[in-house]
Amino acid sequence: MIDYECYQAPKDTMLDTDQCAKIASRNKNLRIEDYRFLVKTMVNSGLGEETYGPKNIILGEEQHPKLVDSLSELEDVFYNTLDSLLARSKISPSQIDILVVTVSLLSSTPSLTSRIINRYNMRPDIKSFNLIGMGCSASLIAIDLVQHLFKTQKNKIAIVVSSESMASHWYCGRERSMMLSNCLFRVGGCSMLLTNDNARKNQAILKLKCIVRRHLASDDEAFNCCMQVEDDQGYGGFRLNKALPKVAARALTKNLQVMLPKVLPIWEILRYAWASKINLKTGIEHFCIHPGGRAVIDDVGVNLGLNDYDLEPARMALHRFGNTSSGGLWYVLGYMEAKKRLKKGDRILMISLGAGFKSNTCVWEVARDLDRANVWKDMIEKYPPKKTVNPYVEKYAWIHDKDMDFATHEDITNMLTGCG
Repeated sequence: MIDYECYQAPKDTMLDTDQCAKIASRNKNLRIEDYRFLVKTMVNSGLGEETYGPKNIILGEEQHPKLVDSLSELEDVFYNTLDSLLARSKISPSQIDILVVTVSLLSSTPSLTSRIINRYNMRPDIKSFNLIGMGCSASLIAIDLVQHLFKTQKNKIAIVVSSESMASHWYCGRERSMMLSNCLFRVGGCSMLLTNDNARKNQAILKLKCIVRRHLASDDEAFNCCMQVEDDQGYGGFRLNKALPKVAARALTKNLQVMLPKVLPIWEILRYAWASKINLKTGIEHFCIHPGGRAVIDDVGVNLGLNDYDLEPARMALHRFGNTSSGGLWYVLGYMEAKKRLKKGDRILMISLGAGFKSNTCVWEVARDLDRANVWKDMIEKYPPKKTVNPYVEKYAWIHDKDMDFATHEDITNMLTGCG
């Protein structure tokens, strides 16, 4: 990897506590018990006051999303990150041989890759791939694809762009398993520049050591735990059911059974075979976990024997940027770099989980000490916060009052927006 660039949305799309309350108050399908559920979910989500939402949602147009909203949202991510990436690397768009875009929830014609090729006037012989429906783990799938293409083609340069379409997928119903996505998913993304050209070896920041993919779609429980559906009232959204944590643990276990023998010393593998105990830090220095939610991060930490220091990058990425789907891993990596944790020779285990159900992991080796400005540059000194104050508890604790009753939706709206 030569470089990567994470997207930071404009300040006018920031979703703070008050903005989230206003958006919730517009949903006339919700009852007071649904608002209680929403607030409880936000309290436990691990998200902070500075995540970003789609412009059409901020403007109150979630009931009637348009294709142009989704395309505008994605193009902001694509062109902002690609402009910076190409300028910093001094690589021309005409030098790009392979382009892979991962956006799970939007398929357009012409394709998203075609839009990028048109914008940057890329070569007619470029190999382009549009990966749809791959979920939060799509970024590592794209890197795996590039790796396989590199095996058959020498001295090539590839770009991977990973994001998600939130603008037209805001859930407006009241099914709780589908309301969760509104509480967790936020706007974000990342572009990455990769090569197998040895002449550019000195430009590299990371070297891919190995990658492992596991797919459990043949199992009905795993297949159904994360799914894009419509509820009984016809509202579209993304359903996350209660089996998700169990399925995620099973998928990750199957993945690591293949991955760990590739990266841990033989004596550690033998110790595991003898005592059923394993220390991942004998082969890995850093853990880059998909910031899918607080419970996901905590569960992975417990199962892998990681401490707060190991989990801090994922927790802080979730707090500052939310779950940005397939782009999320790179905000975690950016945090590690901004904190000057990454030294030459260090190994980073990336763990991604996504609908299907899929578990993808890879190991990078740091090619040189990393201390570059990135998306965290203006805020890294504030992290981790000395004291985490949950604004949802402070401002909306009243909604937990089970004795509180409201006659109309207008009463709820007035209370939530501070007009009552």
